[in-house]
Amino acid sequence: MTAKFKVQNSKFKVALALLGFAFLTLPQHAFACAACFGQSDSTMAKSANAGIFSLLVVVVAMLVTGASFFIFLARKAAAYARAEQAKQVSTQV
Repeated sequence: MTAKFKVQNSKFKVALALLGFAFLTLPQHAFACAACFGQSDSTMAKSANAGIFSLLVVVVAMLVTGASFFIFLARKAAAYARAEQAKQVSTQV
């Protein structure tokens, strides 16, 4: 092993140890959601639902955009094929 790899590896181990320590010292409330606390009508639950809905809107918009792009490509390819076919028919006559 090279010295550079050993230094990077030791930095990684230190960062991993610090991350593990920080994870273990978090309060238990940081791991819970509104459903775990039993208050499904609280502002935290409402804001979580709003966040889920907004992310759902973004995902659906991206899926619709991607699907419409491929529909556009399919229509363009079909129009090109029809034009090529008409061109071949007109040159044969």
